[in-house]
Amino acid sequence: MSIALVALTAAILIWSGITPKERGTWALETLPVMLGLPLALATAKRFPLSMLLCVLLAIHAWILCIGGKYTYAEVPAGFWVQEWFGLERNHYDRLGHFAQGFVPAILTREILMRRSPLTHSRWLGFLTGSVCLAFIALYELLEWATAALWHEGASAFLGTQGDQWDTQADMMWCLIGAVVALSLLSGWHRKQLQQMDVIQQPTAKISTKSR
Repeated sequence: MSIALVALTAAILIWSGITPKERGTWALETLPVMLGLPLALATAKRFPLSMLLCVLLAIHAWILCIGGKYTYAEVPAGFWVQEWFGLERNHYDRLGHFAQGFVPAILTREILMRRSPLTHSRWLGFLTGSVCLAFIALYELLEWATAALWHEGASAFLGTQGDQWDTQADMMWCLIGAVVALSLLSGWHRKQLQQMDVIQQPTAKISTKSR
């Protein structure tokens, strides 16, 4: 894992924690970064990640940190885009959920290719997408449970912005992100894993014909 990526991600995490808009929302939104960064460092020797995945994980961490600092509904860049295109809401949360499918798709794919018999299976893409959908469904359930317990601070964390179909839209953007990642990056990802020599090469099938 690149030291520069780790240092930059840590710096952005610290910056995001300096006077965030909602301290509780910041803690919840950045929790995956606070858990994931030490875990990635602890397993770097045993299970080194591809550089593609490291870069994607770092970008996703930055998105989470920015969303945690301002809350997803009030990220300044989202307001700029909203004003430029005359949109009805701040769509930064849609970017976050797109990334929630895009990045975990490559993470799931890497784990399955390296630790399961699916390395060269036609089911790899389908199962990867299914894991991403299951993950976002679990995340939405956790959001609901947190909101039910938190009450007053739930609005900033949920960031629905009055959209009654916000949960369904989040899941759709996650699925789109997963499909786009698998469509655009699968070949590049496989090539990196082959260069790292962490996946088996496909074995040629020898067909025998009866005489």
